[in-house]
Amino acid sequence: MNDSEAGDRAGRLRLARGGSQEPPGRIEAGVQSALPLDHTQAILQTTKRVAAVLKATGLPFALTGSVAAYAHGVAGGLQHDTDFCIRSADADAVLAALAEDGIQPVPAPEDWLVKARADGEDIDLIFELARRPVTSELLEAAPELPVDSVRMPVLPPTELLSTLLGALTEQHCDLAAPLHLARSLRERIDWYRIRELYESEPMPDAFLFLLERLSVIAPRSVPS
Repeated sequence: MNDSEAGDRAGRLRLARGGSQEPPGRIEAGVQSALPLDHTQAILQTTKRVAAVLKATGLPFALTGSVAAYAHGVAGGLQHDTDFCIRSADADAVLAALAEDGIQPVPAPEDWLVKARADGEDIDLIFELARRPVTSELLEAAPELPVDSVRMPVLPPTELLSTLLGALTEQHCDLAAPLHLARSLRERIDWYRIRELYESEPMPDAFLFLLERLSVIAPRSVPS
């Protein structure tokens, strides 16, 4: 087999696994491609695998992050990882169950989550969202939705936006993700609750003002 045939075969294998025809980091004419690989199918496969393990434990959990937004119908490819909410007290049991399925934990410097990795994709198991602990009540309120044909609990839109706004700081103020989510799911978000939680915090309140200026939400009422 010559080099050209080997390259074509490798490309076909990547496509069969849901990847791009071009290998990661391909350099063409001395310039590395600026476009990341679309990991959507790989991340969905990992999400379904982890959800199956979590469901078998009987412990409460809910999908969050970009895959949860995807489950609610937010358009866009998945590029990074899959995120699940669990209770802090369940972290060891969850990691043990994942390890039995061949999903091994990886070190995490943060103290509000644990991490694992499967099939080349990262998994975050989060027990604190926007500086608030994940509770049984939060997880019980998560509706069950199909995620690429597998049903699992998914955080509702209001909670998804709340977690993004609670993470905004002067050092981390990328508004792209919350803006996309707010525009896509605005009819299903409890804006009264969002304002109640965040209108006294500078960064989230600035985001709410931006949504008003963009006519995504109605202006707040001014006391007479």
